[in-house]
Amino acid sequence: MSAEQKSLKQIINFRKEKLNDLRKKGVNPYPSNFTPTHFSESIKINFEKLEGKDVVVAGRIMAIRSMGKASFFRIIDNEGGLQAFIKKDDIGESSYANFKLLDIGDFAGLVGQIFKTKTGEISVRTSELTILAKSIRPLPIVKEKDGTKYDSFSDKELRYRNRHLDLLLNKVVKNTFIKRTKIIQFIRTFLNENKFLEVETPILQPIYGGANARPFTTHHNSLNQKLYMRIADELYLKRLIIGGLDRVYEIGKDFRNEGMDRNHNPEFTMLEFYCAYADYEDCMDLVEGLIRNVAKKIDALEISFNNIKINLSKPFKKKKFSELLSDRLGINVNDISDNKLKQICKEKQIEVKPDANVGQMLDALMGELVEPTLTEPTFVIDYPKVISPLAKMHRSGNPNLVERFELFIGGDEFANSFSELNDPIDQRKRLEEQSSFKKLGDEEAQNLDESFIQAMECGMPPTGGVGIGIDRLVMLLTGSTSIKDVILFPALRSEVD
Repeated sequence: MSAEQKSLKQIINFRKEKLNDLRKKGVNPYPSNFTPTHFSESIKINFEKLEGKDVVVAGRIMAIRSMGKASFFRIIDNEGGLQAFIKKDDIGESSYANFKLLDIGDFAGLVGQIFKTKTGEISVRTSELTILAKSIRPLPIVKEKDGTKYDSFSDKELRYRNRHLDLLLNKVVKNTFIKRTKIIQFIRTFLNENKFLEVETPILQPIYGGANARPFTTHHNSLNQKLYMRIADELYLKRLIIGGLDRVYEIGKDFRNEGMDRNHNPEFTMLEFYCAYADYEDCMDLVEGLIRNVAKKIDALEISFNNIKINLSKPFKKKKFSELLSDRLGINVNDISDNKLKQICKEKQIEVKPDANVGQMLDALMGELVEPTLTEPTFVIDYPKVISPLAKMHRSGNPNLVERFELFIGGDEFANSFSELNDPIDQRKRLEEQSSFKKLGDEEAQNLDESFIQAMECGMPPTGGVGIGIDRLVMLLTGSTSIKDVILFPALRSEVD
């Protein structure tokens, strides 16, 4: 046992002794409930009205300064922090002795009068003290002076594995997740006001589809059936469009069995919405309006993301996929051969599979050479058909293009959208082509979903569809650099003993 582990064990044992002492004195260190009447920030804001009056407050003790027969201590609640003063003469010898058995990290409820100390700090003069929860394990030590933290709980790996401590000790982290909740609420409000209906679709699916990704698998014992955790909501939401629900959306978890990096977590939150009688141009207007509306609500129209200053109040740009890539390569990618593409990928040191098709090579080149340069909000439009099996053929008649866009901001992708393919014969043909790619070893190619095709054969109106990664949008609007900073409990490797 290391010295650090031994020291921790000693602290835990010492706290357990205090716990036992409280119980011997007839004190319940874990009562069932306690009802505060006021909270820290509200007290400070309303000090003039509350001065000299009794309040009931509760929170976690984060600092104790003892002066013999009197002590100052600080509690934090959901609104912030508040100082309390406690004196033996005010609460009695027995209650003060109970207070002396408390440690940093314990929860306490108190009744007392609001006053201001000689140094001008708004505080509570305690007249009654109730122990609400005794903490056994000590919190990490965080020293703070004049608003600056020293020895803070800052190691990212420790923070992600101990999010309860991260939220407790890092106010910025807590504010990020409060802001995340507000962002999702404002998204719902925007869509509801635009007459979209929120729905729920299956997470466990007999056939996965709607995206190019590898799934997680599971087994249903009662059905004796292999099931997949959904990689996208798309195919079920389109069934609802076919069924006459003209505007639908879902905010929920998707799961993709893929690598992890600053933009990818295997479990993530997606927004997908579909609008009958619309196309990808209508969807561009909706996406731009949604992002700008949410950004305005949380005062994030002008932000810094990936060390780039971005103004979301300006109109978003529109650029064609082929034109952007052609300009970057200095060659017209619309008239390029497979061999030439492979040669360019090799020259640019961009890895592609030996059997990669034209679309996959173009997409790889786009991802490496163009997308990182799209710092201002930009809709990249008109994608290759071969990598967009669920999108409608381009109205220009070009057989190699579909009506699709992806939105890039600060060099990262935030939305994907199609004029949805609603021709069941064309859809079957394209999914059969995807199935052939899968047989050749493309693990991310899509499956042929016969029940979805049969639903489409009943007739599907012209439809625009959009997918937006909620986690990435929160990253953008909070200036976070990693998806792990905006997911409360991100996926992590198991700790090695």
